[in-house]
Amino acid sequence: MATSNVTLGFVSGAKLFTETDLESTGISVQASATVIYEIEVDNTANAAQDNYVKFYNTAGAVTVGTTVPDMVIEVRQGVSRSLVIPSGLSYETGLVVACVTAGGTVGTTNPGSAVICRIVYT
Repeated sequence: MATSNVTLGFVSGAKLFTETDLESTGISVQASATVIYEIEVDNTANAAQDNYVKFYNTAGAVTVGTTVPDMVIEVRQGVSRSLVIPSGLSYETGLVVACVTAGGTVGTTNPGSAVICRIVYT
């Protein structure tokens, strides 16, 4: 697992969050108000398994499988998905992300192989 946050030059104050192996442990993208402009999830390493990226509007820790996510994105087996949000998607408190093999609130099982997640945000 490797996490990085890089400041970008093309949108004032925009940053790029990258996690090369997103799993069931929630990772804080930012512990304050956040606006998401793009999400990219690469599930190509999981040829036989759908995975679910969960987004939480919080500056603190979450209990994946118990804490209700504010958004869940299903990423089908063996594909990469990009979502561009030109007007931005606001998370007023902060942003934590995790990835598991079940949608909704439940699910604590890590993906079988690495899921790469990139988020452009301010």
